[in-house]
Amino acid sequence: MTYEAFNDVLRDTRLPLNNGAGAMPAVGFGTLFRDLSTTTEAVKCALEVGFRHFDCAERYRNEEQVGVAFQQVFAAGLIRREDVFVTTKLWNTNHRPERVKAALEASCRRLQVDYIDCYLIHTPFAFQAGDDQDPRDVYGHVIYDGEVKLIDTWRALENLVDEGRCKSIGLSDITLDALKEIVAAARIKPAVVQIESHPYLPEWELLEFCKQHGILVLAFAPLGHGMQPNVLEDSVITGIAKRVQKTPAQVLLAWAVQRGTAFLTTSATPGHIQENFDISTLPQRAMREIKDEITTRIRFNSVVETGVPGFIPRKK
Repeated sequence: MTYEAFNDVLRDTRLPLNNGAGAMPAVGFGTLFRDLSTTTEAVKCALEVGFRHFDCAERYRNEEQVGVAFQQVFAAGLIRREDVFVTTKLWNTNHRPERVKAALEASCRRLQVDYIDCYLIHTPFAFQAGDDQDPRDVYGHVIYDGEVKLIDTWRALENLVDEGRCKSIGLSDITLDALKEIVAAARIKPAVVQIESHPYLPEWELLEFCKQHGILVLAFAPLGHGMQPNVLEDSVITGIAKRVQKTPAQVLLAWAVQRGTAFLTTSATPGHIQENFDISTLPQRAMREIKDEITTRIRFNSVVETGVPGFIPRKK
């Protein structure tokens, strides 16, 4: 092992939140699993490996299992609650302002935590209010709620910050234009924006806007979510990986942090969880190569157009 690699602190990067409520670890662990039964063990493994940032959502339907992992690890005295950054999200059926606080409190109960570090609006689309997370008409089309505006939901989140129920608030799956509207109207500015981002969807313009306003960009699908074309197999990425003796995944994740974003990866496999944590700083030449030589542009998740996450299977 080289001296440089031994002292590499990239994976310890913490990004300060714009409202003074601490910092988000750039290296994050997502909790959307195909097999929900793997949740508790995967989260415990991630905590043991060193992950201190966990991204949850009521829509994932496994906050209880995440909460079990948190409780077991905190109770063992190995890690303190205040050392872990917990994000969760308000689902589309709870956008009406009167439903927001109850939704957050239900997430806290399931996660077995007293507060949320960052509460995100899962998508900017309001669905028909109610207990059915996926309201559809007889033709299978989503039933949207045209009576609630995003800024109304945002105001309800601002109140949660005032009450100390969450330390920061943000948005997910939002376009730059919609984000600009909220930033212009917000009393409490978004601290975090979670979007799909990887070298095939670098979102430079949105990232630049967020940097100007002190908003953290949190990238999901930083490895392309295993979809085609596969960014992990891109010749630029595999060439860099060979040169720096890291895996293509580690190159992509290092790129994410070095450009100033946080990222989320998800795995139930201990080896992959360890690999995704074990990132090291890339040479500037590699950063330039990724920016200049990768020209493929593709979005894998169409959620920004519909509010329906492409990676979450519909409940039969």
